Amino acid sequence: MDLHIDSFTFDARPSYPLLTTAKRYRHASFSPDDPDAYTLVFAHATGAHKECWEPVIRYITQGGTGKVREVWSVDCPNHGDAAVLNEEELKVGYEPVFSWDTQYARVLHRFVTGLGKGIPTDFATHRIIAIGHSMGAVAWLFTRQYHPPPPFASIILIDPMILGPSFDTAPIGRFLESSTLKRRDCWASREEAFKSLLPRYRHEEEVMRAYVEHALRDLPTALYPDKQGVTLKCVKTQELACYRDAQSSALAYTYLKHVCTELPVHFINGAVPDYLPLELKADTVLTASNGKYKSWQEVAGAGHMVPQMAPKGTAEAILHIVADPEYNQRMPAPQTSKL
Repeated sequence: MDLHIDSFTFDARPSYPLLTTAKRYRHASFSPDDPDAYTLVFAHATGAHKECWEPVIRYITQGGTGKVREVWSVDCPNHGDAAVLNEEELKVGYEPVFSWDTQYARVLHRFVTGLGKGIPTDFATHRIIAIGHSMGAVAWLFTRQYHPPPPFASIILIDPMILGPSFDTAPIGRFLESSTLKRRDCWASREEAFKSLLPRYRHEEEVMRAYVEHALRDLPTALYPDKQGVTLKCVKTQELACYRDAQSSALAYTYLKHVCTELPVHFINGAVPDYLPLELKADTVLTASNGKYKSWQEVAGAGHMVPQMAPKGTAEAILHIVADPEYNQRMPAPQTSKL
């Protein structure tokens, strides 16, 4: 049996002005009536979309360890389907910087605390494991600054974009900005986009298929009224606005230790130092957390884009936590996923 997928639009207005979109994933292997089973809620990186987690979720259904009740994935409001719904609103006040801690974090907080409409699940009755990658990881941390605190069992941070003061991270920002500005954003078709993008990125083919299906939209659009084909749902100016939020990355470094005193916080990093140096990642885990993290794993063969480059290894690492999310082993060095 494949995944049963339902789509929803979450509306937290007036407490949060933008809509967001989410998907719920159910499977025959899940335990929907077991209150002790875990509900996994995913948040994505800048430039990604909620469906980027689907290859990981499919591998989770094959894992056979840990009890899962249901799975959700939530778009950042200027990404994916949410970006299309918010197209007009995003033109005013959300550039040149789109803040992770006051935007993505705020809508995620309202999503899991039920402060809005459009979602059938009462998360107050669920044991939630919040899972975020890069920007999404930082956003989950900052949900703890809003009231009421989300009812998390634990948080999993996948290659979080947390940048400590001991490292010169300006080149990372310059690279992300310049590469985004230069990147092509229109194609004649989804198939042409797939053939163009696959060789450029070290993503699994199934991940790139999901990208061209869910991260692109048909032309013409308000931005390109005279073009045909497909273009990005998250326009380049909005992607840039997310990359420019250096403040959230810095604040997360000093805030992490406070979250670690309240909740089990788990780290999953890519083993390949492409965007983020290994020393920077280790500094986040060992120093920023004050050594209070609960587990630390690495996924072999993956760089910063861990879920896209190694969805099977990412799923294996997540399942290791889901199978025993209360364990307190603090490892001096990361363990390496075999997949």
